[in-house]
Amino acid sequence: MSGRARLTLFAALATLMTSWSLASLVESAGWLLQAGLLLAVQSGVGAAARRVPLARWLTVACQALVSLLVLVVLFAGKGESTGTGPMAYLVTDVAALFRRGLQDVAEFAIPAPLTDGIRLLLLAGVLLVGLLVDLLAVTLRSAAAAGLPLLALYSVAAGLSGGVGGAWLSFLLAGGGYLVLLLAEGRDRLAQWGRVFGGAPPGRVSAASGYGSGAGSGQAVSPVRTGRRIGAVALGLALAVPAALPPLGGGLLARQAEAEGGGTGVGGTISAVNPLVSLQSSLNAQDNRVVLKYRTDSPQLGEQYLRILALDEFNGVKWEASARALTDVPERLPNPPGLNEQVRRNAVEVRTNLSAADTYAQRYLPMPYPATAVDIPGKWRFEPAGRTLVGDQLGKDRFQNVQGAAYKVTSLLLRPTAAQLRAAPEPDRAVRDEYTRLPDGLPAVVAETARQVTRGAKDDYTRAVNLQDFFAVNGGFRYDTKVASGTGPTAIARFLQDKEGFCVHFAFSMAAMSRSLGIPARVAVGFTPGERQADGSVNVTLRDAHAWPELYFEGIGWTRFEPTPRQGISLPDYSRADRPAAQPSAPSPVPSQSAAQPSAEPSQADTCPPELRRLGECGGSAPQQSAGGKGGPSVTAVLGWTGAVLALSALPLLPLLWRSRVRARRLAADGVLPAWQELGDAAWDVGIAPDGALSPRRAASRLVELGRLEPDAAEAVHRVAGAVERALYAPPGQDPYRPAADVLLVRSALLAGVGRLGRLRALLLPRSAVRLRRAAAARREAWAAAVRGRLAGPAGLAARVPRPRLRLPMRDRG
Repeated sequence: MSGRARLTLFAALATLMTSWSLASLVESAGWLLQAGLLLAVQSGVGAAARRVPLARWLTVACQALVSLLVLVVLFAGKGESTGTGPMAYLVTDVAALFRRGLQDVAEFAIPAPLTDGIRLLLLAGVLLVGLLVDLLAVTLRSAAAAGLPLLALYSVAAGLSGGVGGAWLSFLLAGGGYLVLLLAEGRDRLAQWGRVFGGAPPGRVSAASGYGSGAGSGQAVSPVRTGRRIGAVALGLALAVPAALPPLGGGLLARQAEAEGGGTGVGGTISAVNPLVSLQSSLNAQDNRVVLKYRTDSPQLGEQYLRILALDEFNGVKWEASARALTDVPERLPNPPGLNEQVRRNAVEVRTNLSAADTYAQRYLPMPYPATAVDIPGKWRFEPAGRTLVGDQLGKDRFQNVQGAAYKVTSLLLRPTAAQLRAAPEPDRAVRDEYTRLPDGLPAVVAETARQVTRGAKDDYTRAVNLQDFFAVNGGFRYDTKVASGTGPTAIARFLQDKEGFCVHFAFSMAAMSRSLGIPARVAVGFTPGERQADGSVNVTLRDAHAWPELYFEGIGWTRFEPTPRQGISLPDYSRADRPAAQPSAPSPVPSQSAAQPSAEPSQADTCPPELRRLGECGGSAPQQSAGGKGGPSVTAVLGWTGAVLALSALPLLPLLWRSRVRARRLAADGVLPAWQELGDAAWDVGIAPDGALSPRRAASRLVELGRLEPDAAEAVHRVAGAVERALYAPPGQDPYRPAADVLLVRSALLAGVGRLGRLRALLLPRSAVRLRRAAAARREAWAAAVRGRLAGPAGLAARVPRPRLRLPMRDRG
């Protein structure tokens, strides 16, 4: 193996070994095999381009182009582009998948699920680093500088993983790969000066030379072997010294984190975590993926909200969950706070079987409220005040989550009446004090608006219904998920003025206004009921993410209200006191065939009151599915795919096609000199390089000798050489000789004498293709000379006149 080929191999190997440090960031390491194969393709293209040889920038361009094409073909069809042409499937589709990968990286905790988007990011990143390493170590012959992209790759992986998941092994592989690359380059550089020696002769090694082992030693140590030993010792020290040194504390930052509830104790309190960070991005997600599936026996699917967490503290900047003590999950959860026996007797016990998607890594457990029993594997803790389950700590920076879990929840479907809510007594003093606190900097317009909206109301229930109607029905508010959520006490005032926002704005504002009226309130975060499927199961997607206010009524407990004017969200029955009775909206089942038949009766939307129409409670006909549907790719897409595959398959055949075209053009002219040039290129393709210093007769003899040609082919070579001498030196005249048949005969004999691999090399990667590079360089030089001449003006006329090149007389010209 040549030195350059060895460098190419070890450059790819060093990149792959460093890529192992990324394995701890995702759940599966199967992508590493794909990375290795893609690196092999990229390195093979670089080796072939350097063998031709091509210019350095062309070599890098070929590697980048082939890497990009391989990624496009590998991931085409896995995105969600809306186009139908080949460009949509090959380019736009992969671009959409790349954006989804960025969203996945922002969403998931480490280790993240290996989605198609994350796999694309990993492979693209490894190929980019591999291209830089190959450029620096092989193309530019600077292996030491190639450590920079390797260090960047390792540093990013180590920083994201936090030093867990076999960090010592990742460091060992990355360092070992880099040292092997340095050793390969050192051997190659040393080999250029002569034979790699194994030691000095006995008795000629001085103690000061560094190669001997002391006086009387007759055994010298090879510099290569010395380099290996130095590298092994350096790696060992780098691994052993940090383990022996005492650990350094985190200082002030670590103590502050522990004070905020994020310490290393195993779940004593919930830290102040705000789960609303990704709620808006979930509502605006391009891919509305399913995160939960469940089956339930609830008689009212529209009330099956899946609650994650309650935000009960408003500090003037944001709503967040208070830090509270956690307990073990009891077999039977305690009674909900504030619920009396009369309301409980009228409740229905609901059983729900849920399963979370493998791509949904939520530390808080989604479940109906109020849950009375939970059966789930893993380590979970219970927070009684918010009645939430939170994943326990499993190790450093690792927590239990719901990812891929299947669990069962028993809950109560409470059915309080408007009369019960209206007659609710004053809440407990401790509850009122805790859940009516407001920051001092809250704008006065919040409380003033609350008083205006609820003017004339005699009880807290009527005030709550008036606030709900103000936001959802008659206040002129508009639902828009693109509006920035905002922070600080002025965010609510700005929302009341602009009157547009999404569920976070409506829930936060109603909760704050309720507190200003003395009604205990908090904000719940979770999911709306989802959409029922044909098999009876229910799918919950990212766009079902929701936030709503919960108000406390003594005897009933925490009660959901719905101020968000969003289509498909149901109003609780108990908040419809002054409206015509209407069934709560639930996820629509699959329409039957009879449902699509026209009817002469007025539709439900025609008789629906304006208030319910605004809230999306009027139903209406389901939108018809477009005829196009998703029945597979169109004919245009199939033809585009076929053309792209054929074009990609034809890339390795381009040198073969070029040589065939040049050969046909030369032989079709029936000229002796073009045929002689074709004969020289045919010999060059099988490894017999041309020698311009030889006469035609001596060149023919050399070709016969090196090509080991049979007598027939040898005679053909000499016939062509004789015709060339006549064309060059004989008086002008007509020569009836046609050299095409002899050239083809010699070419066949040359190919037959080099073996199968040699023939493939001559056909697919002809060495004579270097003429393209030389021709391009000549044209570039001529163009540059012309530009310099024009810039120089009249004084540069001499520069435009080609100067004759002096050539020394050569021997053996005949």
